[in-house]
Amino acid sequence: MNIGLQRIVFVFVAAIVAAFLFAGSNGVKATVQDDPAALYKTKCFACHGATAEKKFDATKADEELIQTTLKGRKMEKPPNMPAFEEKGITADQAKGLVTFMKSQKH
Repeated sequence: MNIGLQRIVFVFVAAIVAAFLFAGSNGVKATVQDDPAALYKTKCFACHGATAEKKFDATKADEELIQTTLKGRKMEKPPNMPAFEEKGITADQAKGLVTFMKSQKH
C-alpha cells in the first residue's frame, strides 16, 4: 500500500472512531440525565437501595421530597441527604426521581 493511501485510510478510520466516541459519550450522558431510573442508579441507589426501600417516605408530598432532593437534609444520624441542586440536578430531574422512587414502593 502506498503512503498516500495509508494516510487516507488512517484519517478515515480516525474520523470514524472520533465520531463514534463523541456520539457515544454525549448519548450516555443525555440518557442518564434524562432517564429517572438511570439517574437514580447513579445518584440514589447507594443510600436508598434498589427499590427506594431505605430512608425514603413515599407518603410525603411530592413538593417536599423534590425540595429535599434539591436542598438536602441534615439527618439525626449520618449520612445526611446531600443537596443535589449543587451537583447539577434540576427541579424537573428531582421531580422525575421522586416519581420514580414512589413507583418503586409497593
